Amino acid sequence: MSEGELADFLRRRREALHPDRVPGAHPRGRRARRTPGLRREEVSALAGVSTSYYERLEQARAPRPSPQVLAALGTALQLTAAEREHLARLAGQVPPSTPADRTPVPADARRLLHRLGPIPAYLVDDREDVLAWNPAAAALIIDFAQLPVEERNTVALSIRLGGTLCAAPAGDEGAFARHAAAELRATSARLPGDGAISELVNAFAAHDPEFAAAWRSHDVRPRPALRKRLHHPELGELELERQTLVVPGTGLRLVMYTADPGTPDAAALARLAER
Repeated sequence: MSEGELADFLRRRREALHPDRVPGAHPRGRRARRTPGLRREEVSALAGVSTSYYERLEQARAPRPSPQVLAALGTALQLTAAEREHLARLAGQVPPSTPADRTPVPADARRLLHRLGPIPAYLVDDREDVLAWNPAAAALIIDFAQLPVEERNTVALSIRLGGTLCAAPAGDEGAFARHAAAELRATSARLPGDGAISELVNAFAAHDPEFAAAWRSHDVRPRPALRKRLHHPELGELELERQTLVVPGTGLRLVMYTADPGTPDAAALARLAER
């Protein structure tokens, strides 16, 4: 069990939960709240555990919680399915995964990738390493084949090329950083002690304050779609949607870039496919 990570996750989820959303929480104004979110005694009452035990959980001093207690805490804190799984992993109720040097790409996943044709797409693993891509992705983003294997990573590329390759549309600033933090936070719970993940987290946190804040918040909610603004040397500036799908039966995710039909961005992608 990762007592420190578990304690931090519980505290941040408690502080993020607005009392007005929780039946049974003390009404606003009855007693001044010195901290945001619910009080510890409110969470313990909602979960049916003693306040002293819950306080020790947040202080990383309590024994391992049972699956029943974790389920009750998940309900009390209104956790999503992804957050409940993350909580169970932090509490040691889900065995950690065994890290692999490189995740093998199934043949059917490669066929799907290339059947997407003009849609730029690539496959990434838990560490955000790009394992396979189609010609459209190489033409739109970067020729991954020309990069050393260790540099074929979406987070590393964001650090290296973020200012020249892509940006966020107005209103979506920091969306990719928050998405990357959520993905890597969930992965770090599945693969505790993975040095490659720790290096990525430290590098991106030093590079992007939005990522650092998102990492500290323990947000593990998936974001399957993001808006991205790409700067292409021939096509100019494109506003695209970055969509992510999980490949069933693997630890891989398929990332695709699409444009709204009938827009100049869609026409530009079509021209890219004709090259």
